[in-house]
Amino acid sequence: MPSGRRVFKGVVTGVAFSAVAFVVADVLRPLPGPARLLDWDEIRDRAKDRLPGDLLNPRTRRRLEDHYARLATEVEGPLLAAVGGLPKGATLPPFQALDRHSWVDLNVAILADAMEPILAVQSRLPNTRLLGLGRTAMDQYVGVLLSFLGRRVLGQYDPQLLGREPAVTPGLYLVEPNIADWEEEAELPAEPLRRWLILHELTHAWQFTAHPWLRDHLNGMLQEVLGAALVDGQGTLERVLTMTIGMGRQLSVLGKVQATMSLVEGYSNLVMDEVGRKELPEFERLEAAHRARTNEKSIFERLFWRLTGLELKLQQYVVGEQFSRAIHDRYGMPALNRAWEGPESLPTMEELRDPERWARRMGLPDPALIETTNGARQGAGKARSGGRQRR
Repeated sequence: MPSGRRVFKGVVTGVAFSAVAFVVADVLRPLPGPARLLDWDEIRDRAKDRLPGDLLNPRTRRRLEDHYARLATEVEGPLLAAVGGLPKGATLPPFQALDRHSWVDLNVAILADAMEPILAVQSRLPNTRLLGLGRTAMDQYVGVLLSFLGRRVLGQYDPQLLGREPAVTPGLYLVEPNIADWEEEAELPAEPLRRWLILHELTHAWQFTAHPWLRDHLNGMLQEVLGAALVDGQGTLERVLTMTIGMGRQLSVLGKVQATMSLVEGYSNLVMDEVGRKELPEFERLEAAHRARTNEKSIFERLFWRLTGLELKLQQYVVGEQFSRAIHDRYGMPALNRAWEGPESLPTMEELRDPERWARRMGLPDPALIETTNGARQGAGKARSGGRQRR
């Protein structure tokens, strides 16, 4: 009897291993056609399937863009006066009106360019059922992420990062259906709302237009992060070493990217606050509505933001805004703008959390000492003047 049980157990184990071997062989069997790690057409379709089909016709799009152009003209002057102007001959790009589906098209194209260094490896992979299963899962994830953001994004500046060379000029965009929905839900004034959004996105456009090195610097860092493990000519061992032992270098560069983007977003929020309070009559109302929109998320939305890392991204932007506010309020806008002098002037993540550390590195003069020195000079001047009068 025990011998029979052992035989039965051996048969079951043998069948189990046979099944596993069959499944492994099946999922690893080469399939016809090229290997693909992501299917951008599938991602695009999945995202659009979850979004309303409220498309903008050409006439409506032109009307909206004319309206955006007028509002941009109104706020561009005060913005440039606050931040320091543009280089000679430089201009800010015009705004384009998007619906949710065209926003998906835009960002699928951006992602495809950004992922190109990683996806270059797919030409060296066999096309198998296992690869197809992984691709299906990733297509689903990216499609859901885009559909979620496609309902929330109000405006966007695209500096054409990671493209070899911009096929088109950097773009400014407003997602009109999302703006219209928020306008209705929060009972916001139409024109002030769009003027408020335009001011924010124009600030991003100024950051990259006035400082062309910023795009090149970010491109270089992103390409290092994305492409370090995929250098042509690397063998399997070299590639594995790069992706393991060499990962520390990539993580260090990624930290610099995050610090730079935190400053970009935080600086823009500061400018929005400084210029908006002076130039936009409905500013306080719009800011309150924006805070409510940010904080009042459903349980599903909160979970989604955490799982996708979007919440962490927003927290980093808060750090950038706190840094910008601290430097601006203590040293002034010209001092804060020194961050845009070049890559070496950008604050690190540690300096973002400790603004005075950056101020010391940049040699910013202590305002208290300047005030004391100026007071002493004024006092000495008055004393000399008083002495002459007495004579």
